[in-house]
Amino acid sequence: MESMHGAEGHIRLAVLDGEGTTRSLAGSVATAMDHPCAAPVAFHSFEPFYAANTQTRPDVMIVDLETLGQDGHLSRLAAAQPQALLMAVSAKGSLSRSLSAMEAGAHDVISIPADPVVVAEKIDRFLLQNSRAPRGQGGAARAGAAERAKPESATPYTFEGFVGGSARMRDIYDQIRRIAPSTAPVFVTGESGSGKELCAAAIHARSPRKDSAFVAINCAAIPAELMESEIFGHVRGAFTGAGEDRPGAAELADKGTLFLDEIGEMDIALQSKLLRFVQTGMIQRVGDTRQRPVDVRILCATNRDPHEEIARGRFREDLYYRLHVLPIRLPALRDRREDILPLAQTFLTRYAEQEGRKFTRLDPAAEESLLTYDWPGNVRQLENAMRQAVVLHDGELLRAQMLPGFLRGEGSAIGSPITSRDLAPVPARGRVREIEPLWAQEKRIIEQALAAFDGNIAKAAAALEISPSTIYRKRQSWSGRPEEVSGATFTSFAG
Repeated sequence: MESMHGAEGHIRLAVLDGEGTTRSLAGSVATAMDHPCAAPVAFHSFEPFYAANTQTRPDVMIVDLETLGQDGHLSRLAAAQPQALLMAVSAKGSLSRSLSAMEAGAHDVISIPADPVVVAEKIDRFLLQNSRAPRGQGGAARAGAAERAKPESATPYTFEGFVGGSARMRDIYDQIRRIAPSTAPVFVTGESGSGKELCAAAIHARSPRKDSAFVAINCAAIPAELMESEIFGHVRGAFTGAGEDRPGAAELADKGTLFLDEIGEMDIALQSKLLRFVQTGMIQRVGDTRQRPVDVRILCATNRDPHEEIARGRFREDLYYRLHVLPIRLPALRDRREDILPLAQTFLTRYAEQEGRKFTRLDPAAEESLLTYDWPGNVRQLENAMRQAVVLHDGELLRAQMLPGFLRGEGSAIGSPITSRDLAPVPARGRVREIEPLWAQEKRIIEQALAAFDGNIAKAAAALEISPSTIYRKRQSWSGRPEEVSGATFTSFAG
């Protein structure tokens, strides 16, 4: 870290505490740490603490939540000191307070009384994992960070399908462990490709419902007129094509977990019916007259800003507060660079085995290319890049020149916005015979957008400035086989 270390290489530790309990803990922690630590500097109130530490840039901040007063102050500290480990301390031990603190920017929340040795181990681990230059825009700074961000072990840290042992991801794992036993709704946010469905599946796998079904439904892939039936089911004759009774995702997830991915894409009219279901636990199939009780835990996710969606009238505020009980914010891959190489190695091994290739490792130049790229498509983009390299090349060592062109500065990145330059030119005026039918032009443009975003309908629709349901309907009209769509709308599996 940029501030590491203070005088004579000692760790700077700052404490905010009005009562004295946290100061006593900090003193014991400083003694128990493996890293040499200067005497902790304590403050009794927030503003002096904030002002002083803006100048000194501490390595570790231990903050008493009762002294702090409000989570807004915690957000200010996290924004002002991104290089520091921010640990919140609470004598009340409230789960909701702890989650709010972590959402506001705390790396960890400690309940008093706490074991100083355990706290010291957490700090030492964070310092080891983050002893690198802070993330910035300068290429030289990032290249320097690249070498220091390499994993210490060849065996990557894994958790319920996740790969990566960075401090940010360990915080996510801790949240999942705490959240999983509850029955309260979970609201997962994060950029596309950051692992929101994997997070939902991990919560289910750690929950008492793990032996029942986990049903995931992508709200971006289903048009508004079919969404109600997909979630709540329908009875025979409810609409044209409804030839038999069919349970919806909610019933299929009974006693288990229902995951609504890209919930921000759900039609506003259907949101009121979802709200009623969340409130009552009762569903009514389309065309039916009776209600059915369903016992499901609801998890949902979006890559949009829910507050902005509410302000624009696209998401019901009352539904948001019903669902936003236990929030989890997944970090972007660029914010956890120490996980890039373990992830890349995992994908390299997986796809080398699948494709019958000999690859076992990456060369240093390839590692540097991966570490210094910003990954706007997150883990999904990294996975696609590694798979492409494995399919197109072979050898024991995957070299930098085997990586996709965007990692070598050639062309645009996977998932980069589609522009008019990417589309075929309009035929010259007067050359009537070369004009494509409108439907063919639409098909070509939509297929190009889907290809640019690796089949992600929501991102392709956003780039084309149309709704995801428009893409869905267009594809349906091209194929002329509506029945092909229903089988891909959600998946269900137990365990």
